[in-house]
Amino acid sequence: MGTHKSREIRLKSRPEGMPSAANFELAEATLPDPGPGQILVRNAYMTVDPYMRGRMMDRQSYVPPFQIGEALTGGAVGQVVAAGSGAAFKVGDHVLSMAGWREMFVANGPELMVQKIDAIPGIGLQSYLGSLGMPGMTAYAGLLRIAEFKPEDSVFVSAASGAVGQVVVQIAKAKGSKRVVGSAGSDEKCAYLKEIGCDEAINYKTCGDLNAAVAKAFPDGIGVYFDNVGGAHLEAAIGNMRQFGRLAECGMIEQYNATTPPPGPRNMILTVGLSLTIRGFIVSNHFDMMPDFMRDMGTWIAAGKMKWKETIYDGLERAPEAFIGLFKGENFGKMLVRVGPDKAV
Repeated sequence: MGTHKSREIRLKSRPEGMPSAANFELAEATLPDPGPGQILVRNAYMTVDPYMRGRMMDRQSYVPPFQIGEALTGGAVGQVVAAGSGAAFKVGDHVLSMAGWREMFVANGPELMVQKIDAIPGIGLQSYLGSLGMPGMTAYAGLLRIAEFKPEDSVFVSAASGAVGQVVVQIAKAKGSKRVVGSAGSDEKCAYLKEIGCDEAINYKTCGDLNAAVAKAFPDGIGVYFDNVGGAHLEAAIGNMRQFGRLAECGMIEQYNATTPPPGPRNMILTVGLSLTIRGFIVSNHFDMMPDFMRDMGTWIAAGKMKWKETIYDGLERAPEAFIGLFKGENFGKMLVRVGPDKAV
């Protein structure tokens, strides 16, 4: 039996406020050859996502917290390099898993949610962690099921140039919305939002009064707000919703590193008179939509109605840097880390 050396990123300490490099450590692990029913996978890319910040806190949530001294986990794509007898995968298969933050891993399929990737020709392997993966699926379920989008709805998307937001914008336009407005934190990102279909883009860092900027962008009010930010964005959205408007609460990155509970929106009373629906969601509760999502995305990609940007850091050792960069707005589109050999599907 052989052994294999693999580097991994472990949680060294729990962050207080903004995470730092000191909260992580790079370590080496020794892996055995895969046994019966097992596979050895070499990761090519891994994802860093805002939700991982919550798992670094010692509290119960919809997923268990990360443990001190143990390798972190998260989405990854890679290739099977060895397979034990009776394994459900063969050498050469490209797979999606939750075994990120490491170069290699040994597992059976269900253990780390390993799935074979049914590739769309010409799409890079890393995109199955972004627009064709969990972020894209989050956009699809959040807009179409949670927000109950209809073509007559005007749509406001916060953090619209991010991994989820950029897909929300394009789904709304592909489904017939006549007005989609996104917010982003730079002029470059706002220009990109125009490229992918936004009728207007708000630079929230330079617009001054965000509520006034949103009001100007939606003179007839907002039908659907897709929230990735919370805080001031949520308050501005509530203040400019149409009657019977729907708010899909996907994330609140503005608050993830808060050390004390931030104040809630000051205008919640408007939800009564406007008969608003505010609904939070977790994408894992909506995986029944995956076949429809993959079908529609394939159609939109072929029709030139869907494109995306990715920010890629090279080397597993840069994963903490990439993760911290999420909270500083350093990602343009999906934030990824190239772990190993880059091989297109």
